[in-house]
Amino acid sequence: MDSTSVPSGPSSWHGTDGSDYGALTLMQLLEKKKVTESELKQLSGVLKTNGVDMSTPLLTVDGFPRMDIDVAQIRSARNRIIHIRNDYKIIMQLLESMLHDIHARTISTVTSRAPINELDSVAPITSPNEPAVPAIETPFAKISNVVAGSPAEEASLRLDDQIRKFGNVTWLNHEKLSRVRITVQNSEGQTVIVKVVRKGTPDEELELKLKPRRGWGGSGLLGCTLVPL
Repeated sequence: MDSTSVPSGPSSWHGTDGSDYGALTLMQLLEKKKVTESELKQLSGVLKTNGVDMSTPLLTVDGFPRMDIDVAQIRSARNRIIHIRNDYKIIMQLLESMLHDIHARTISTVTSRAPINELDSVAPITSPNEPAVPAIETPFAKISNVVAGSPAEEASLRLDDQIRKFGNVTWLNHEKLSRVRITVQNSEGQTVIVKVVRKGTPDEELELKLKPRRGWGGSGLLGCTLVPL
């Protein structure tokens, strides 16, 4: 079986349009995820333009359609959003399953080929069809600013470092970086392991120790700005 595809899954792997997402390759799923996110953003814009959300009443107290908004457009957008959200959930479940499988098989290959006392230093072995870096730690954010004297600078974070993992947060679960903010708030005064990719010749993969704290002379707990990739 191609290492970047998954076997046919149950009927739950089928999207609302009947597409069998379980038959897609890793790259096809990633592209589908990107397209789905773009459509969700566009449809959310339709609701925002009308000044409503998914639960705003569309009828007057007398039971008539409101005249100050485009009720038909809103209903259509809401219906599509519901379908896309269901598709997005399936896509993310498949991606997580597929990437965990690739990661597990990579570790298994390393373990079976290396002597016990060498396991800590052996680099992952991948087949030609697998990513060179475990895909579960794909970069999802980058550093756009680091303040001098801040906890971020003390941890050796630099401008344009790409974040692969922030504590337990990865690209699969960062939820538009909201999980990063929660991790920072819950880790004040504690060490958080941050895995980054630093661009260069060659690129560097680093594991840094960051300790969010107050009283360093600036605002916030980190002294740096993260933006999504």
